[in-house]
Amino acid sequence: MSKAAKPAYRCGECGWTTVKWVGRCGECQAWGTVEEAGARQGVHVVKPGAVSAPAVPIGQVKTEVVSSRTTGVPELDRVLGGGLVPGAVVLLAGEPGIGKSTLLLEAAARTAGGETVLYVTGEESAAQVRMRADRIGAIEDRLYLAAETDLSALVAHVEKVQPSLLIVDSVQTIGSADATGVPGGVTQVREVAGNLVRLAKERAMSTVLVGHVTKDGTIAGPRVLEHLVDVVLHFEGDRNSRLRLVRAVKNRFGPIDEVGCFDLHERGITGITDPSGLFVSRHPEPVPGTCVTVTIEGTRPIPAELQALVGPTEAPQPRRTSSGLDSYRVAMVLAVMERRLNAKIGKCDVFTATVGGIRLTDPAVDLALMLSVVSAAGDQALPAGLVALGEVGLAGELRPVREVRRRLAEAARLGFTRALVPAGSLEEEGPRLEASASRGRLVALRSPTGRTTPFAPGFEVTEVENVWDALNLMRSSR
Repeated sequence: MSKAAKPAYRCGECGWTTVKWVGRCGECQAWGTVEEAGARQGVHVVKPGAVSAPAVPIGQVKTEVVSSRTTGVPELDRVLGGGLVPGAVVLLAGEPGIGKSTLLLEAAARTAGGETVLYVTGEESAAQVRMRADRIGAIEDRLYLAAETDLSALVAHVEKVQPSLLIVDSVQTIGSADATGVPGGVTQVREVAGNLVRLAKERAMSTVLVGHVTKDGTIAGPRVLEHLVDVVLHFEGDRNSRLRLVRAVKNRFGPIDEVGCFDLHERGITGITDPSGLFVSRHPEPVPGTCVTVTIEGTRPIPAELQALVGPTEAPQPRRTSSGLDSYRVAMVLAVMERRLNAKIGKCDVFTATVGGIRLTDPAVDLALMLSVVSAAGDQALPAGLVALGEVGLAGELRPVREVRRRLAEAARLGFTRALVPAGSLEEEGPRLEASASRGRLVALRSPTGRTTPFAPGFEVTEVENVWDALNLMRSSR
């Protein structure tokens, strides 16, 4: 056999190829994803075939066919970008028992008030789903329920019911006779998802697929599953809390930075239209190690409280534990504190967390994180009614963040009286630039550090240049 005809093996996750089988992909390092792809073939000339529709100028393409329709759940519509688009395929992933089925059953019942909905369950029996529907009041005449684990039977249900919305719970439990392996395997998931996507596009049928997640929180199955669908949503939340969050990590029809807030209770799940105050603790007196910031989730400013605990340890490697925060970002802020502020935390355990289970990735929380750690290390509380905004740089400078005025307006609405922001944050057009005649380069014009400006009645904003000024200002305010 010639070299060109040697069998090839391909990774189902990333597409990496090799001439011999290996248990672990050499590109993405995934185990058990390399499968035989057949013999290598030469380049074939493809002959012209029939087209589904002639090509037209882009200005003549009708957009009415992709107009979204509401799911009946406003918070879910917010994350989807207005609702479900006909023919769109949505992948909803989350940990077991977090409330995915409850949310989708609620949306199915709301949609069934005016459209036909087919709910296919592969993990539970029809009686179990009916019991949940009775509990949350999701009984509708146009909501059809089927318990199936075979792809061909699922397609037969679609042919008979002709739904406008199809919900498959979950895609890992559906198997196809045309693919090898067991349901949930790489080959099976790829085959089932590909057929469901093709079925949704042909019928202009909105489809929602429920996906499993791995131990590290990523979507289980081949990576191609996320590329096939139009929208990928993550359902997050602490099992010990009733609060649930839905985030969009991929959305071809709307923004990917929106978040929906829900309250999961025994009667179902309810959207929270105003989550302000859910992520802030109520203390009668200021407590050391706490600081409030305001993050932006999509178009919504949300105040959130950061808490820190610093204690000495005899261990050779002090612990750095964070909950709800990016551990790498926390490590960077702690390194800046040790190097630029000469903070003596190298031999201390540092624990950081957010209140309410919210997960913060906004760089604007850096300053609040730093102040909470300094407050915890010195066992001295920050001034009451304070919010802190700003990104901390490696040189100790404070960088402005986006939409500062919206953040401050939300903080003032909730009763905070003072804010600490990077210099230049309140300028209408951001930091201005002018050419220096002596050096021939651009120099940023900053506001004087420590300047205090009234922002709203009873609310003042103080601008600072760097972490030293912020720390000295807080010490002088105690």
